[in-house]
Amino acid sequence: MIDPRTLLDLADEPLLEALQRQTFRFFWEGAHPHSGLALDRRSRAQDLDEDKAAIGGSGFGIMALIVAVERGWVSRTAALERLQSMLGLLTHAPAYHGVFPHFLNGRSGATIPFMRNDDGGDLVETSFLCMGLLCAREYFVGDTAAERAVRAQITTLWENVEWSWYTRDGRGVLYWHWSPNNGWAMDHEIHGWNECLITYVLATAAPRHGIDPQVYHSGFATGPDFLNGRAYYDLELPLGPAFGGPLFFTHYSFCGLDPRGLRDRYADYWQQNVRHVRINHAHCVANPNGYRGYGPTCWGLTSSDGPAGYRRHAPDTDDGTISPTAALSSFPYAPQEAMAALRHFLAAHGDRIWADYGFVDAFCESRGWVADTFLAIDQGPIIVMIENHRSGLLWRLFMGIPEIQSGLRRLGFVSTQPD
Repeated sequence: MIDPRTLLDLADEPLLEALQRQTFRFFWEGAHPHSGLALDRRSRAQDLDEDKAAIGGSGFGIMALIVAVERGWVSRTAALERLQSMLGLLTHAPAYHGVFPHFLNGRSGATIPFMRNDDGGDLVETSFLCMGLLCAREYFVGDTAAERAVRAQITTLWENVEWSWYTRDGRGVLYWHWSPNNGWAMDHEIHGWNECLITYVLATAAPRHGIDPQVYHSGFATGPDFLNGRAYYDLELPLGPAFGGPLFFTHYSFCGLDPRGLRDRYADYWQQNVRHVRINHAHCVANPNGYRGYGPTCWGLTSSDGPAGYRRHAPDTDDGTISPTAALSSFPYAPQEAMAALRHFLAAHGDRIWADYGFVDAFCESRGWVADTFLAIDQGPIIVMIENHRSGLLWRLFMGIPEIQSGLRRLGFVSTQPD
């Protein structure tokens, strides 16, 4: 592990490379030893459940694997071997109308229930997995037996997802969960501005079992937390709940979707995400609750572990917990503020929060608390979004997929991507 003081001596670009590479260890050395899928979380002591793999976190991990190959941290051959292991388990694991559960056993593939009644398909986590898989299909285009096999397996998994089934007999909205044991008991409609834009894009883009584009308009683009139009800290926010909600709304879908020049009838998504991040930063600078440590260089509120467990952290639900992933995954939107946060985290907190897999999940100075954990869904976007800031790699791959371009057009999106 690189000492935090050594990192502080680096110029900005080498520092970002070091951060990405250290964080990637979570998905390489810290992955499930049998399948290579991303574990839900790790602790510093590495004593957590070594069989609980996260489907969404594995999608982000696949995107991180592409970065690792491109940056030369692992060989293309080693990455393909890892990807083949992951695909081997996924191909034989139970899926519920093609949709994977939130958690599965990384050794056997068996479903691990997330909570009561949630022991079947999780459409949103599956969409994060598909985003990563499709980027890998677009990246590993070599004419070798291994790369051809990987592409074929990915296409099968992608085309087997029955997005239309999750409209619950055509109700005009996608539903998050379905279980053969509990049916639609979770009754969770996917609507309002949140992390699920990618779910509707993929569902509309699907070559088999796709949804009608109207489901996006009648389903996702509805509810009290979709349109906003109010100002917070003198910044008007087009979409979302009060103050924008947790910052992962600007990260998860946009690990693949390039928000630059992306717009539809509801919003300009670059403007939406930049303003959301700026509101979050402004809140931490204003610090209306007087929490210790907050300021221009110590900011970032998103869902993460906290002193009271995993919680939704946002300006309107602020309990003093700073999550490094919030600022660090926001490099594309606020590069100067994110770099200031990165250097502050290293200088002020050092190895209290910096360890084998990068930064721990969160800390709360007001309560003298530091997480002992690293979470796949928080570590992955750090690597991916910083890479999008540096090179646009994952944006370029995902937006170049013919099915995705078709899906966006069908939904009425216009994308004027930079060269």
